[in-house]
Amino acid sequence: MECCNITHYIDIPPGVKKLVLAGNPNVGKSIFFNFFTGIYVAVSNYPGTTLDISSGRYQNYAVIDTPGVYGVSSFNDEEIVARDVITSADIVVNIVDAVHLERDLFLTQQIIDMGIPTIVALNMMDEAQKNGLEIDVQKLSEELGVPVIPTVATRGEGLEEVKTRLDQACSGVSSLTSDSNIIERLNDLTRKAGNRAEALLILEGDPHVAEKYNLEPPNYREEIYRKRRERVNSVIDNVVSRVDEGNSFKITLGRLMVRPLTGIPLLLLALYGLYQLVGVFIAQTVVGFTEETFFLGIYEPFIRETVRNLVSPTSLLGKLLIGEFGILTMAITYTFGLLLPLVIGFYLFLALMEDSGYMPRIAALVDRLLTSLGLNGRAIIPMLLGFGCVTMATITTRLLGSTRERIIAIFLLGLAVPCSAQLGVIAGLIAPLGPKYFVIYVLTVFAVYVLAGTFLNKVLPGKSTDLLIDLPPLRLPRLGNVFQKTYIKSRSFIREAGPIFAIGAVFITLMQETGLLAYIQEVVAPITVGWLGLPKETATAFIMGIVRRDFGAAGLNSLLMTPSQTTVSLITITLFVPCIAAMMIMIKERNWREAVAIWFGSWITAFGIGGIVALLL
Repeated sequence: MECCNITHYIDIPPGVKKLVLAGNPNVGKSIFFNFFTGIYVAVSNYPGTTLDISSGRYQNYAVIDTPGVYGVSSFNDEEIVARDVITSADIVVNIVDAVHLERDLFLTQQIIDMGIPTIVALNMMDEAQKNGLEIDVQKLSEELGVPVIPTVATRGEGLEEVKTRLDQACSGVSSLTSDSNIIERLNDLTRKAGNRAEALLILEGDPHVAEKYNLEPPNYREEIYRKRRERVNSVIDNVVSRVDEGNSFKITLGRLMVRPLTGIPLLLLALYGLYQLVGVFIAQTVVGFTEETFFLGIYEPFIRETVRNLVSPTSLLGKLLIGEFGILTMAITYTFGLLLPLVIGFYLFLALMEDSGYMPRIAALVDRLLTSLGLNGRAIIPMLLGFGCVTMATITTRLLGSTRERIIAIFLLGLAVPCSAQLGVIAGLIAPLGPKYFVIYVLTVFAVYVLAGTFLNKVLPGKSTDLLIDLPPLRLPRLGNVFQKTYIKSRSFIREAGPIFAIGAVFITLMQETGLLAYIQEVVAPITVGWLGLPKETATAFIMGIVRRDFGAAGLNSLLMTPSQTTVSLITITLFVPCIAAMMIMIKERNWREAVAIWFGSWITAFGIGGIVALLL
């Protein structure tokens, strides 16, 4: 891939300008992208990296989003992608967090130093006011030499003005003009490279850009960065004043969330809230209506009677459609009556944590624990997303800093993190058993998670990378954003899980009709009955779990078992193999050898730990 060239990746017709959205992490770029293009999610992989990038169209502009970065360089994949896109831009809309102006303006000043026409969207102005900050927007515009537009993206305030003022974008006031030596070297490199942006990166010591022009990078990075920081500090002193000390309840609460003494109880309280919402209210009350009252009591009798009028229920087609594992009976009931309410509840809770700014604070809180497992606090993001969908969480392991961390995270996701639908079924089955069995289940799965992570941390070479993460201000979640995220993710679940459940239903029915299902139950009885102490019918649930883990967990729902048997079966199905979709993503993200190793490792762990718990109980 040619450095600083995106034409090989994004098709940009002649005469169309490249409008690039740039900013630090968590500044609201996705809202601006959606406003410009009307696309909520339109992503594809950027060649040569593990990152996705979004692009779209607005009038005569090709709108390109970039990963959140604190500077343009080549220290990691995020900065490499941002570097290539920003240096090729005709206009940059730089989204800046008004609350963290001192931090964000470093990137702004770097883009200005590159000579790229820029507009600054000063976002989260409402949060700045709540934090006691007063920003002279006009003065800031004069200092930077570019248009500065105050916005509150979540409410749509100022976004239209950003659109209307695109033609006012200009290159701004450089932080380097006072140093004649740097300017002379920069002008010389500009003549050789052909543009100021790449010349500046060469001057800062970027090896990839220098190699593109067969130049030896002089590496003035430290001197340039110092001048840029001094310039930003001067601007901040001139435009920002504090109205009050800002010791609001939200600031105090945000600090308490990252301190172990107070943060751990708050996290446990949040997880208890998740349990009450998904495990108690939805799994018992809501699912009690959707599955038992509506689908089993109304829908299935109606669909069985309708199909009987067209097809004999004893024929193969009849059994495929309305049999014990029928496409129109079990598959529909499990998908919409049992699993969908649980998925909606979990994604709703997850969206509330994301939109409130609590998620990064959890990452900071658990950093020390995850470091002992070979990860860092950032890994909590794919782990929490794994409780929604392990398949999608596996993709987000790209944000981790090293291959070693990605291997550990993917293995732990596949081994000990149940997805939302599976978690809901588990919570619904174990909640009526009482606190004793709930504690046994949680402690067992947690112990396996810790032991597996510790083992991998010991045997895999290398060490954890440091945690560098932004802590956005706490805010009340906007219900529109929360419901939109929940809707999109729940719809994705139906689109992904629906066809797989239908295929699984056909597969299980054919196995039942050919006698293969009964044969497998007898063959594996020494494990399921002899070792795990479970009914031999649980083999069917494990086979269903290979198709999808939540499908397998749902298969346990209809079996009559003692509390001890239920606990053992739930521990085993939780530690059981990743579903087919997750396996495909593991192969794509890593390779088939690692995916197969994870698959067989999960088999051994699940049945080994399940049998030990059965013996102890």
